[in-house]
Amino acid sequence: MPSGIVFFGTPEFAVPSLKALISKGERILLVVTQPDKPKGRGKIIQPSEIKKVAINYGLPLIQPEKIKDEDFIKSLKSLNPEFFIVVAYGKILPKEILEIPQKGCINLHASLLPKYRGAAPIQWALIKGEKITGVTTMLMDEGVDTGPILLQKEVLIDDEDNAESLSKKLSIIGAELVIETIDKMRKGNIIPKPQTGEPTYAPQLKKEDGKINWNESAIKIFNLVRGTYPWPCAYSFLKDERVKIIKTEVLKGNASAGLIIKAKDELVVGTADGLIKILLIQPEGKRVMTAKEFISGRKINEGKDSFS
Repeated sequence: MPSGIVFFGTPEFAVPSLKALISKGERILLVVTQPDKPKGRGKIIQPSEIKKVAINYGLPLIQPEKIKDEDFIKSLKSLNPEFFIVVAYGKILPKEILEIPQKGCINLHASLLPKYRGAAPIQWALIKGEKITGVTTMLMDEGVDTGPILLQKEVLIDDEDNAESLSKKLSIIGAELVIETIDKMRKGNIIPKPQTGEPTYAPQLKKEDGKINWNESAIKIFNLVRGTYPWPCAYSFLKDERVKIIKTEVLKGNASAGLIIKAKDELVVGTADGLIKILLIQPEGKRVMTAKEFISGRKINEGKDSFS
C-alpha cells in the first residue's frame, strides 16, 4: 500500500499547499525545507514559513544542507512514499531523488508552462505586462520546469496586483490544483502531456533589476513597480537620495523622461511615453509614505528637478 507523501517547500507560497494536504487528511511522512537563513536588516536567523507550519502541526521535518547527501537520500527511500509534492522548494532535485516515489514527483509552478520557466514566474509575468497567468502541476524531470504537464488553471491578473498579491492568489489556487492533481492521478484520470509552444524564462531577480529607466514608457515602469514589489522593489534617485517606488499610476501626457512636473499635493514624473504618478514611496531607511508626505519634507522644484 502507498505509504504517504513527502512535501518539499520553503516560502510562504508553499504554505497553502501543505495546509491543504493536511486538511484533506493526507499522511505527510516528511516535510523537507531549506536551512534557516538570516533575514531582514538585523540578519537574524529565521526558519522558513514551511518549517513554521511543520512544527505547528507536529510533522517530521528535515533541512538538508546538501540535497545530494547520501544519508538524506537513504532516509527518503526508506519512507517508500507514494508522491513527492514540490512547491517552491528552491533547489533542483537530482535524478536519484526524482525516481524514489512510487507515482512520481509533482511540482506546482506559478505560470502556464512552458511560459516563465524558472525561479521568478510571478514577478516576470507582471514586469512583462501579462494580463493572464496561472498555475501548472507537472511531473518533474531533470530539467528546470520542463516536465510533462498534469493540470493547468488560468488566472486573470488585475491592474492592482503586484508580486505579493498575485503570489497569494496563485498560492491558494495552486493548492486546490495540487489536491485535484493527486486525486486524478490516483484514479488514473490524468495523462501527462509534453509541454508545447515556445518556452520563456523567469530568472531570479537581482537588486539591480529594480532600477527604473525613465526613458521607458509609463506602462513599462508601472509594470516594473508591480513586478518587483516586495523585493527587490523598483528604485530611483532624487538629488542623490535613493528611493523605492512602491505604487504608481499611469497618466496621459508628456514630459521629459524623469522630470518632475508636479510636486505640490501629488508627484508626477515624465517618461518616454506618458506620465507616472507616484502614489507610495519609501526613502532609504524610512517607512513607506504617500507622495504628499514625501513632498512635504523636501524642496522639490517642479519642471527642474528629475529622478535619475
